[in-house]
Amino acid sequence: MGESGSGSESDSGHDGPTLGLIADPDLPQEVAEYLAEAVPEDTPDEQQWSVEVVVDPVTAGRSSISEILRAAREQRQAHGWDCAICVTDLPVRAGSRPVLAEVDLDEHVGVISLPALGAAQPFRRAQQVVRQLLDDFARAPRADGGPDQRRHGLDSRLTELVAPIQRLSTAAEPGRVDVRYSATRRRGRARLLTGMVRTNRPWRLVFGLTSALAAAVATSAFGFSSSTIWQIADRIDTWRQVIGGAGSVALLVGWLIAAHHLWERRGRGAVADRELTLLYNVSTVLTLTLGVGCTYLGLFAVNVGAVAFLIPSSLLTSILGHPTGWPTYLAVAWAFTTMGVVAGALGSSLESDAAVRQAAYGYRERQRRARIQREEEGS
Repeated sequence: MGESGSGSESDSGHDGPTLGLIADPDLPQEVAEYLAEAVPEDTPDEQQWSVEVVVDPVTAGRSSISEILRAAREQRQAHGWDCAICVTDLPVRAGSRPVLAEVDLDEHVGVISLPALGAAQPFRRAQQVVRQLLDDFARAPRADGGPDQRRHGLDSRLTELVAPIQRLSTAAEPGRVDVRYSATRRRGRARLLTGMVRTNRPWRLVFGLTSALAAAVATSAFGFSSSTIWQIADRIDTWRQVIGGAGSVALLVGWLIAAHHLWERRGRGAVADRELTLLYNVSTVLTLTLGVGCTYLGLFAVNVGAVAFLIPSSLLTSILGHPTGWPTYLAVAWAFTTMGVVAGALGSSLESDAAVRQAAYGYRERQRRARIQREEEGS
């Protein structure tokens, strides 16, 4: 079923209601563990919730709100919780609108989609949504016809300005009340996209692609032995340096996508929704660009230090034939870095598809892409 995580006073005689958080591994698990500590502190003593966390990889295989709510209901019944909320990194939409959360008030279960919360402060935003869902559970008899009860920061001026959140009551079945929190189409979609990139955690690419990093470092080191490279770097204009650096990043990103089949395709085994396919592809490009960009900047900083330490200014002056300073050292380091990142594109070919997915995506997305690859290979 999964593995239990942290709880809040559930084993110490706590008589209040119990909330179960079912989390996908990776970022959702971190958010759920944060919520297990934050939610009890955020509620009055007379209404304090006991929170238990279950990390369930099985739940990560679900692909729709109804399936996740059904799985949450089964977990709630199995553990004897009063309420259950699934924390997932699945991007969820209703029509063209991103869905932040949805609850089945009759069953006292809900789901929170982390990508729809955006890239900024997902932990705090998830806490706001959980507090709102707990209020919805407490006001279940009025939820189908009562006024909009949003608060806890979900209706702040900043939120209304950036991407307003709408609270809707939806009757999926006669006599059943669901509540859905969704964002507007355009601004909500932009926030969803940033949340998808944040869920992928692009900074892990820096050390996740070991073969590409090794090739980049080795090629950069080779530049120290070539005075020709120093001379080329010294004579290239700044705008050419910028274009060269951006081009090397784009080359490595494109190479990773093409060599490891990261481009989402519509059709059998893949996503049928055209807009969702576009979101997946754009998030992949942004994730890789940010990750490779961080690698470029990190390698550049290392090369600047190495050049300043290992190449005396007198030697650099004698080779280039004019006085040198920090602009010259930066130009030489740029040449080493750009060469290294281009070589990293070749080195990335040695990475396995699984290793690249491990570095570029969160747990659910890795599982989804691995499943698609298996289905394509078996067809």
